[in-house]
Amino acid sequence: MKETLIIEKTSFKKLKNGILLTGLPGIGLIGQVVGRYLVEELKAQKVANVISPHFPHQVFMTKKGGMRIIKNTLYLHRGKKRDVLILLGDIQAMSSVGQYEVAGVVLDYCKGVGVNEILTVGGYSTGKISEERRIFGVSTTDTLRDRLKKQGIIFGEAKGSIVGAAGLLPALGKFKGIEGACVMGETHGSYIDTASARQIVVMLSKYLDLKVDLKRLNEKAQESQKVLKQVQDEVEKTMESQFEQSNKNVSYIR
Repeated sequence: MKETLIIEKTSFKKLKNGILLTGLPGIGLIGQVVGRYLVEELKAQKVANVISPHFPHQVFMTKKGGMRIIKNTLYLHRGKKRDVLILLGDIQAMSSVGQYEVAGVVLDYCKGVGVNEILTVGGYSTGKISEERRIFGVSTTDTLRDRLKKQGIIFGEAKGSIVGAAGLLPALGKFKGIEGACVMGETHGSYIDTASARQIVVMLSKYLDLKVDLKRLNEKAQESQKVLKQVQDEVEKTMESQFEQSNKNVSYIR
């Protein structure tokens, strides 16, 4: 196997005003939490697997004694107004060449089945724990930016670069006539941030007119907040202790 392949599990009619959402591993695992939760709650249908030599050369052993290859998977939900294609994955490609190849193959597939918009989901690391998680965004078109602003997404404040599929898919999609954006949940960056993921699920459910039960995610978000608060308290105590100790060790020459 020398190139990335998409292996269809089932055939389906072309998408109605289709949109691709991504749920791949990244900062705070926000995209992955959002994607998996939507697939489960919407009972989305598995339609294709993405396998690539640019993924790690290993397989997972299953509980029943079998094995499965590392892959990305595409799921389909038929919505009232829009059909939603959701890309989940164990991992992303391990090299720049691999990232471009996988993104290109996924985009060709999406274009062929009727996707006209891409929303990648990721995290924006601030290095601190915030009570209210904001959602930042960058977009390839002004029209999509305006639509997303109406959902409370903040544009123009996020700085730096976006690594991996979250940036490449919308950026390369523009060359294929597909408008796209990356939405990023505010997060510390060092922990799985379910609270931030919840904010994005709420936003997406409104934007795409999806009926999503938030009960399970609310519970996980509350647990996540408690853990993060405990971690923050411990860090602050450690810093205070180190500061006090350093002051004790300071001597002055008079």
